[in-house]
Amino acid sequence: MTGGNESCTAGPTSMSYLTCLTYILEEWTGVEHIGDYLSYAFYILWLLFPLVVVFVLPGVIVILFYVSILLLHIYKRKNELKEAYSHDVWMGAREMLATLWDGHGRIWHGYELHGVENIPPGPGLVVFYHGATPVDYIYFSARLHIMTKRRCSVVADHFVFGLPGFKILLDVHGVIHGPKEACVRTLKQGHLLAIAPGGVREALFSDEMYTILWSNRKGFAQVAIDAKVPIIPMFTQNVREGFRTLGRIKILRSLYERIRLPVVPLYGGFPVKLRTFIGEPIPYEPNMTAEELAEKTKAAVQALIEKHQKIPGNIFRALMERFQTQKKED
Repeated sequence: MTGGNESCTAGPTSMSYLTCLTYILEEWTGVEHIGDYLSYAFYILWLLFPLVVVFVLPGVIVILFYVSILLLHIYKRKNELKEAYSHDVWMGAREMLATLWDGHGRIWHGYELHGVENIPPGPGLVVFYHGATPVDYIYFSARLHIMTKRRCSVVADHFVFGLPGFKILLDVHGVIHGPKEACVRTLKQGHLLAIAPGGVREALFSDEMYTILWSNRKGFAQVAIDAKVPIIPMFTQNVREGFRTLGRIKILRSLYERIRLPVVPLYGGFPVKLRTFIGEPIPYEPNMTAEELAEKTKAAVQALIEKHQKIPGNIFRALMERFQTQKKED
């Protein structure tokens, strides 16, 4: 190696660092014209770089999830002795994670939350449109905790509870799978509870047209009726432009309907502008049926979409909105 370095700098004209590196690699490997191979490899990397980026960026969210889990385990170990003397040993942990996720939302998406005043002081059922990922809900719950110190539980699909290492994260944040009785009990205890009636199907197979895919689901409405709480509609602007899925591939849709697991790949992680809008609550009315309340809620979420989202969604436009000032019409 010393001889190679000396040969690079010897003579009246020194070689460039890249030429020198190529020369050394040729001496080490015995492969001639290795520079041509390297040039071709760099070209392929440059050609595929955009594709790699859009599929790798979602991994950042996964990393943040596991960073959160690691922090919770560290927090638990440091506070084991306090657990017996505290009514809520995880209070500090929630504060820590709320700060972490809110910071990510502010930096990466310029996240904003509008309409917090529409959330009643007591219990309520937050109903929202489900993007390709629930990252907007995470930002919402983090900002809500920082602003009001309130905790919002959420209903998640069953597959989430099978993700390795997620149990502690789900327990700390009050994530539940159901059934209806558990949802009603959470609301009757005075908490906020969030649910996306479209669930995984809406996440994977809705698109930039922001079509609501709730089918005939009315269970969430029955939960609100049984708990005698208002429904609070919510929507996040550009949530479909941050992450998108390959849900238009028919074979993937058929596979999902068969096994009910999120097998559809997603891509994105683009730093688009995200704004969450909370609509006026739909009050509890004892004479309203679950079907009527479900339709009224769907109309309220649709109204938020029509008011705050330009359709069809456009990634470039959503990126440019990072540099625009929100109009005073919230």
